[in-house]
Amino acid sequence: MSDYAPPTDPLDVLHDDHEILVVNKPAGLLSVPGKGAHLADCLLARVQDAYPQALLVHRLDRDTSGVMIFALTPHAQRHLGLQFEKRQTKKTYVARIWGKLEQKTGEVVLPLIVDWPNRPLQKVCHETGRAAFTEWRVMRHGTDETRVRLTPRTGRSHQLRVHMLALGHPILGDPLYATGAARDFSRLMLHSEELRIRHPDGGAGVKFRAKVPF
Repeated sequence: MSDYAPPTDPLDVLHDDHEILVVNKPAGLLSVPGKGAHLADCLLARVQDAYPQALLVHRLDRDTSGVMIFALTPHAQRHLGLQFEKRQTKKTYVARIWGKLEQKTGEVVLPLIVDWPNRPLQKVCHETGRAAFTEWRVMRHGTDETRVRLTPRTGRSHQLRVHMLALGHPILGDPLYATGAARDFSRLMLHSEELRIRHPDGGAGVKFRAKVPF
């Protein structure tokens, strides 16, 4: 990642209150700092410039855009952290994938593990992988591509990217898993469109959305 050149978009705040902050992360920006000074610029650092009390709850891949939530109190961080850990949150993504996905809906249940010689890549491994479950639904077909809505039921690293690849339909613009014409796009065509949680203050269900930019 020596070629890291994060976007300079201003912070796009979707919601803030006394407990939580929700922002729309741009593609190409790390969620948290990487190793080395050249990877210090990240969404967490930018958020903490504006909200010094902000605390990390979860992450999105560098190349993924969309809804990301931060806690503004230790209580909120614990509350939200447990929701993610217990899979009580609902995350919905939109992706453009290579080729035509013929079925209208389906699911991928394939265990994932880091591909150590090629990390940070992940791979399917039925012996030692951790359970991973993704539901998908076709939104529409284009020329040589399909737009899908993805609902991960687990939160494994690169889960949606590897699961779509396993179906034979890599996400367009994926610098790690796509090849040839499927890779030749300006960005990874994966966006976190909606996040549903229970609010740390009172437990009421709330949802936050960020418009798909592609």
